Amino acid sequence: MRAVVRAVQCAFLFLALLAGPCTAPATAADGPTAVVSGGEAVKGGSATVTGAGWRPGALLTLLVCGQNMIGGTGSCANADGRTVTTAADGTFRRNIPVPAPPTPCPCVVHVATVMGTPAAADAALTISGHPSATLPRQEGGERLSILAARLQGGDGLLTWFGAPPERTLVLTVGNVGTTPARDPVFRLGTSHGVLAPSWEDRHWRGTVEPGRTARVALDVELAAGAYGDYLVSLEYGGRLLVEEPWDVSRPWGVTLFWVLLCVVIPAGVYRLGMAVVDRIRPPQRKPRRRKPRRTTKRPRRGNAPGALGTGTGSVSGRRPSGPRSSSG
Repeated sequence: MRAVVRAVQCAFLFLALLAGPCTAPATAADGPTAVVSGGEAVKGGSATVTGAGWRPGALLTLLVCGQNMIGGTGSCANADGRTVTTAADGTFRRNIPVPAPPTPCPCVVHVATVMGTPAAADAALTISGHPSATLPRQEGGERLSILAARLQGGDGLLTWFGAPPERTLVLTVGNVGTTPARDPVFRLGTSHGVLAPSWEDRHWRGTVEPGRTARVALDVELAAGAYGDYLVSLEYGGRLLVEEPWDVSRPWGVTLFWVLLCVVIPAGVYRLGMAVVDRIRPPQRKPRRRKPRRTTKRPRRGNAPGALGTGTGSVSGRRPSGPRSSSG
């Protein structure tokens, strides 16, 4: 009898050892999960979210999103998000508020890692008192969202003189869908002030696998001489993903050029006019230079050299007048 019991125990132990390696990969293949207790909450209330299969010690963010988060984090109540750190066994439990997301339901609680290997999971949530709507039509199973965006680049010397301003829109794109996004086609638009944006298609060569992120760089160029407040927008699949403001400085080199032009052209016209006037003006006759006449001053007779006397009353060559003496 004891032998039979031992044989049965060994058989069960052998089956357990065979079943162990088979079931373990299935659990690992499921990936991280998240569940909302009860699956329903009242708008403005709270809900408890539990999860398993996460990396131990990972920092997670929890966001309440509408439209199954097909529009990225723009459809989530980001201001009311919460964070949690997973336990050593990869599980977590967190009580979160239930605000009204900016888009209608169906709603989810989006759980994603902050650092390290990207991982995400969505837990279905029904919010009582929040409107519901049909989900927008999807082209495929991919679901791209923008994790980070910035305009990179600067102005050069040519831009200061009116060359087209250029920037590079650098994006960190995540695929939270179920199928890879291969060679996605984005729509890039630029708008100025209250004017509607002008759109153009931009092809990006690459593949974003589900649950992965990729760095996307798209060149943005404005018209020559553009300045002021601009807005760079990006769409994908009919959804607005991101908007980045762009303050374009004024091309002061063009202003300086026009100021110099207004000074140089009148000065050049004046110089040209004076040259024409000098050329057509009749030449002026120069007055003849008369030779100075040599005048010699003749001496007076009384002052002539060799005279006997000078001055008035002097007798020169004349006999003095007086009584004649009579001789005997």
